[in-house]
Amino acid sequence: MIKKITLVLVALISLSTATAQIRVGKAILPYEENFGDTALKLNGAGMREMLWIDLYAGGLYLQNKNKDPKAILDANETMAIKLNIVSSLVTQNKMIKAVQDGFNKATFGNTTALDKRIKKFINFFSEPIVKNDIFDIVYIKDEGVKAFKNGKELGLIEGRDFKYALFKIWLGDEPASEGIKNGMLGIQ
Repeated sequence: MIKKITLVLVALISLSTATAQIRVGKAILPYEENFGDTALKLNGAGMREMLWIDLYAGGLYLQNKNKDPKAILDANETMAIKLNIVSSLVTQNKMIKAVQDGFNKATFGNTTALDKRIKKFINFFSEPIVKNDIFDIVYIKDEGVKAFKNGKELGLIEGRDFKYALFKIWLGDEPASEGIKNGMLGIQ
């Protein structure tokens, strides 16, 4: 009898753990994340691919579901993007170049007001990037963007304008990829 109860408990715990996350390609993203005092829910997730090769999974975490990229970009509320690196093709140098290109697209080449903060953000990629690294890019309402690598805080960059340009890399009119944008918005 005790063995049966133990098996049922193990099964229930396994089931609740399995349903608390989603698989995106080879990446596993949680349905919920807590950043500070704020609980965020997965709005949607997608895969950044290049030539049919999965590079990283990206998840957008919001307080309330939203499919409108403009409203998300304009919002002054805590939100996060989680990037789960699934390919060894994503290197430190390629990530830096992708971020620089993303900021240029997001600002139509006018990065002057953000240059110092972009440089600080790029310095967050000063260590090698390897497969299975996880980056959390968290905008904290009225504070700024905190970046984390594998749970370790890398730093804070102030300004809602910085958050707008940064999140626009994935959610703007010229995103890193349409697939990851649509996935993050939950409209795939």
